[in-house]
Parts: sequence; C-alpha cells; structure tokens
Amino acid sequence: MPVDLKALKPVLARVRATPAAKDPGDWMTAACPSATAAERAAIAEALAKVPEPSFARDASRIPALQKRLKALKLAAFLVPRADEHQGEYIVARAERLKWLTGFTGSAGFVIVLQKEAALFVDGRYTLQAPAETDASVITCRHFKKPPAIEWLAEKVGKGDRVGFDPRVTPMREAERWRTALAKVGAELVALDENPIDAIWKDQPGDPFAAIHAYPVKLAGESSADKRARIGADIAARGAAAAVLNQLDSIAWLLNVRGGDTPATPLVQSFVILAADGHATWFVDEAKFTGGLTAHLGNGVTVQPIGAFADGLKDLAGKAVTIEPETATAWIAETLKSAGATLVEGQDPSVLPKARKNAVELAGTRKAHLRDGAAMAKFLRWVDTRAVGQGELAVMAKLEEIRGADPLHRGASFTTIAGAGSNGAIVHYRSSPDTEKVVEKGTFLLIDSGAQYLDGTTDITRTIAVGSVPKRLKEHYTRVLKGHIAVATARFPKGTGGIAIDGFARRALWQAGLDFDHGTGHGVGVYLGVHEGPGRISPLSQVPLEPGMILSNEPGYYETGSHGIRLENLVVVTESAMPGFLEFETITFCPFDRRAIAVGLLTTEERAWLNGYHADVRRKLGPRLAGADKAWLERMTAPL
Repeated sequence: MPVDLKALKPVLARVRATPAAKDPGDWMTAACPSATAAERAAIAEALAKVPEPSFARDASRIPALQKRLKALKLAAFLVPRADEHQGEYIVARAERLKWLTGFTGSAGFVIVLQKEAALFVDGRYTLQAPAETDASVITCRHFKKPPAIEWLAEKVGKGDRVGFDPRVTPMREAERWRTALAKVGAELVALDENPIDAIWKDQPGDPFAAIHAYPVKLAGESSADKRARIGADIAARGAAAAVLNQLDSIAWLLNVRGGDTPATPLVQSFVILAADGHATWFVDEAKFTGGLTAHLGNGVTVQPIGAFADGLKDLAGKAVTIEPETATAWIAETLKSAGATLVEGQDPSVLPKARKNAVELAGTRKAHLRDGAAMAKFLRWVDTRAVGQGELAVMAKLEEIRGADPLHRGASFTTIAGAGSNGAIVHYRSSPDTEKVVEKGTFLLIDSGAQYLDGTTDITRTIAVGSVPKRLKEHYTRVLKGHIAVATARFPKGTGGIAIDGFARRALWQAGLDFDHGTGHGVGVYLGVHEGPGRISPLSQVPLEPGMILSNEPGYYETGSHGIRLENLVVVTESAMPGFLEFETITFCPFDRRAIAVGLLTTEERAWLNGYHADVRRKLGPRLAGADKAWLERMTAPL
C-alpha cells in the first residue's frame, strides 16, 4: 500500500521534535516499514519542510508568564527543569525552563514571582547561566546561597499561593515546598495545567522514535527474568505493584531501547509492574518495530500512554510501591485518591540495573577499547591539526571519528570542548557565539562520550596545546594525583562514595585548591551516562557494590584562565583482600605527558601511570596503524 504523506503529517511534526538519530530514517521502520526507497525520499523531503522547535531566547516570555500568574492569583510559580520521568534528559515538549529563560544547562530551577524571577544553578553553571539569560528579567543564583526554598520563603507570606506542576514535580519535593511555605503562611497549589504551556504557542508535541528490542546477548538477562526478580522485591515490600516512571528503569526492565530523549536511547512511557512479574506498559504502540511484540511476550500488556491515569486508578485498594524522590506528586495523588496505599521505597529497578552482569561488563569493556582507539586517533589529530580551529570543528571531528564504528549510535552527551578559559566552565556548551579558537600555550579540555550498542562511554582529557606554563602543569598534576588516588583505592564493603571523594581532592587541598562538583557518577550500559544510585561525591552514602560502573573525574577550574578534568570509567570489583572492594579502570587513553610536572608525582604514582600507559599501548596498539600508532607509542612511553 502506498504511503499516505498527508496521514503522516502529524507524525512528521513529532519526528521534528525528536532528537536526531544516527540513522535519520530509523523512525520509518516503525511508522512506515514497507515504504519504498522513493517513498522514503519523499518522506524525508516532507520532513525537511517541517520547522524545528525554537528555543531562541526571548526576554518577553517571563513578563508574559508573570501576567498569567496575576490572572491565576498566584504569588509565584515553580519551574523545575524536569518532565514526567525525572531524568537528566527530557523531551522537547518539557523544556519549559530552557524556553522561558534561554538557559541550556542540564540542571536548574526557576522561581517566577509577579515582579521578579530567579534561576538557581549549581557550581557547574555559575558562569554559563548569566551568559545565557537576560539579566533584565531574571537573576542567577547559586542553589545553596541560599537554597531556592529558603529564598522564596522570604519573598511570600500569609495567604500567598505558590503554583506548581504536579506532573513534573517529585512527591517528596512537593512535600518539602509545602512544609516550608506553610511555615510562613503560604500555600502550595497543584495546577491542573502548566501556565507556561498557555503562552508557549509553538510548543513541540511528544517525540516519535522507533522502539527496538535489546537482545539478551547484549543485556545478559531476559526481561522475563528481570521482571520476576523485581516482582519478588515488590512482594517483599508488602506491595502488589510498583509504578515506574524513570525511563532508564523501564528500558532496562523490558530490554528495549528507543530515541525519544537526547543522547540516551529511552522510550517515553510508564510501567506498572505487578508482584507476579507481569508488566503493563503505557506507551505509543505506533513506535513499535517488527518483532517487538514477540520480544515482550505474554508477560507484558501494552496500553496507550494516555491510559496511564486509568491504570493508576485500577490499583484502588492495593498497596503500591513508589519512589518518593522520583515518582511525581501527580502519580502519588492519583493513587491516593483512588484508594491505593503507598509503600515508599527506592525504584526496585535502580540497584539491580546498577549492578552490571558479566555480559554487560564484557560488552562495556569492548566498547571502551574501540572508543579508546577512536580517542587516540582524535588526540593525534588535535596535536597536528587543531591549532587555529574552533571548538565546534573539534567536536565535529571527534564525532566523525567515533561515528565510523558500526556499533556507534551517537554521543552519550553533548561534547564539552573548552579551549583556554572556556575550559573553566564545568559544563560548558560551545556555540558560534561562545566558541574560542584552539591556541598554543594553554589547555584544551575535551569531555565526551559515546553510545554503542554494547556500552556507554564517558572520558575527559585535558590537552596541553604547545608549551604551557609551569603553574598549569602543577594544577594538571595535582588533578592527576587525585585521579590516581581514586583509581588505586581499596575500601571495605559497605563504603559509600562520600568516603572515596576526599581521595580525589587531597593533592588539591594541600595547595589550597578544590573543585565544585562530585568526583564520580554511575554509568549505564547503552543507557544513561549519568546513573544512580552509586556516586563518588561529598553527598553520597550509597554503598558501592561490585558491578557498578562509575566515573573517576577530579578537576580544577580557574575562572578566566583554564580548566582541567581527567576522567576514566571504573568498575567496582572484589578485592583479593576478603571484605574489601577496589576499582578496575576500563577506559584506555593516554594522559598528556607534556602537561605533567613529574617531580610532583610519588614513586608509586609514577609506577601506576607507567603501568596504565603500558596497558593503553598494549590494548590499543593493535587497533591503530601508521601515524596514529606512532603517536600512541610516544604518548605512552614511560616517564
């Protein structure tokens, strides 16, 4: 049957609101799998005429929202950077904070009052936020000085109504705001409609990306086995079902991958998992590819995503487990209104997902070897061709090299390429307006990662472009010493990341220096590059467990001068010493020996670095040839 372009028009608008895929026509394998080559070309031509969602900064939007607040008799409105699923990457339709303010960072919180507005960000964005927002309508503040909740409590008083969207606000977060506002006599009000949506006239629709089965040969465990295992945990909690709204949990549980969110192969959906292991998946079935229904089997019932509210109401009279820090206030209230009993607890998929199985670890190790070879080719290119090039050209070259891998599916996050002083912006994002040219005499910081079918990578290297001053070498070496301290750490079972974090900072602290971010985050397997619950940070007391993949990325940043970050991924493994754990480094790529003040390294640190570089040379050498291999041998020669 010929493809009906007119009937496809609504789908095309959704595709335009979907992150670009490695294969730009992949969505057609779901929407029109039988389309001929000529029809695919016609569809692609029609798609090109559909306008992309616009997020160009516009200072009139905050005043327009303030006018709306007055009409709704609201003293303030809370705007988190969040959607219904509480992930780092959100669908375009939910990018309300970005549309409202112009801020493009991955974490932020806005409070809009009738006559002022404030954007709260963490230390990663203290430079970026003011650069991207309009100071005439909004001020930028550090999220702890004071916290947003305390700041607003000083701005409102008795009888004031503060609005929030319960669909994008976690249950526990809403409780914290409600309690804080009640102390000053103000009321937190759940709104049926988000007032930003009323003024966002060209708001994108829901995304449309094809959904594919993720095979057991890569997942290492069938979805049926996972669901049975998680179902047993649900029963042990005394619950009849669990509600899952985190997309990486759903993708892991069902062994599926999609493309609805940037940089992460996720599917916009919800799951209700019964204690017997049966799942009801609320999802757009039009996005299914061939064989997916058979892959899911009889243990998964598929329902339209619009039926999710009814699915929650069907849990009336039952005990239901939800994670209060991620399940939204709307989910909680819908369940309670239906007569369900809430059993609070962690999303039951989170910890099993973090404990990678042997198949996942084997795939991830292979992905890192291929990625390491790609990085070596890229770094040689930087050494020979990057001077005089802009940051965007550097980023494009790295993506080009990685993209040659047939298992490559795109970046795991937007590459951070910070030349010179731009490297001091922790989560800097290059643009035509902000990019610098790579110049000699300073550092180039490259923080990047890739999604491969068999693993997710995340690596940062700081490169000395030409000869750099002694002070910069000292800073680099102190960061490297912290990296080595984490890589060589041995610690008792039950230890949380908070105990490891100081290892990364000790050499910096000795010089009166520090960095304003955690040392490490969890990483998934062809899933999120940032994954819980394990972390290495001053705040994380979650015990590290065997199989967890974490980043090891200390840094140092001097505003207006330079930034340094050195990152490898590590796996938590059993130590030969009973009762202890340690780390296995799985990233293989040279550190820049030209940036090292060798005299600052201890004998043990130098031995570790030489051993690491020997491993890099041995593992990557067979994957390289010619000038690339010669470069690798020079950069991994013993110090």
